[in-house]
Amino acid sequence: MIKRFGYVILVLVILVGCKAKKRATSSTKVKTEEQKRGVYKPNDGIEGTKFNKSELYPLPADPGKFVKFPINSTTEYVEEFAEMAQYEMRAFGIPASITLAQGILESGSGKGQLTQKTNNHFGIKCHTGWQGEYDFHDDDAKGECFRKYNHPMFSYRDHSIFLASRSRYRFLFNYRRDDYKKWAHGLRKAGYATDKKYPQKLIALIDRYNLDDYDEEVVRNGLDTVRQPKEYEVFTHMVEKGDTLYGLSRKYSISVDEIKQLNSLENNNLAIGQVINLRKVKRK
Repeated sequence: MIKRFGYVILVLVILVGCKAKKRATSSTKVKTEEQKRGVYKPNDGIEGTKFNKSELYPLPADPGKFVKFPINSTTEYVEEFAEMAQYEMRAFGIPASITLAQGILESGSGKGQLTQKTNNHFGIKCHTGWQGEYDFHDDDAKGECFRKYNHPMFSYRDHSIFLASRSRYRFLFNYRRDDYKKWAHGLRKAGYATDKKYPQKLIALIDRYNLDDYDEEVVRNGLDTVRQPKEYEVFTHMVEKGDTLYGLSRKYSISVDEIKQLNSLENNNLAIGQVINLRKVKRK
């Protein structure tokens, strides 16, 4: 009798567990479907990003469906997107040559498999917080999640916001706005791509198609080549157990490279009790 009672209890536990697992699985599917229905707005993420609003390129309205752009050559690709790249340079400070070279390289001049199904011209992955549509594509790993846009121009705006809003790219904006070689190497240093030859590939494209001419045109029309100097307030932080340079950079909104420069650090090692110099922009 006791054995039979124990058997009944065991069966009930298994059934309840299965139902709970089934409920958890279905709720995950619902969440995924809701995410798939997300719609990207061209200015998503732009709040809190430094840019010149008067220079923003007038993006088209969301067509409500996926739009394919037929591009036949790299020259045609440049002609199609050069104007927007120059607008983005004036608004955000990213060299037009870099934007175009990245677009050419990452999208295969608009003809790459990923770009054809997502309008993603810069290989930007979903990352945490992405609310728009997405698709999967084999890249560094199999079946990675990439952002998807109804219109390729939305990809260009998202590229600007992506670089301008993330702390790890912040040091790039201290370079001259027409120094595409420093920008190319800086992007690799910041981790935009894993390809060790990424800077050389960008520079080769810029030189081959004279993309730096678009930078020069923007500068001739009045864009300062360097960002206006800021006044900084320096303060210190005493290293505690668990502190890392990356953690401090996130906490205080300063890049790892800036921390290393301020403290003459040759590596990323920290010691408990070590005093680290940090800085922030002075409030006016």
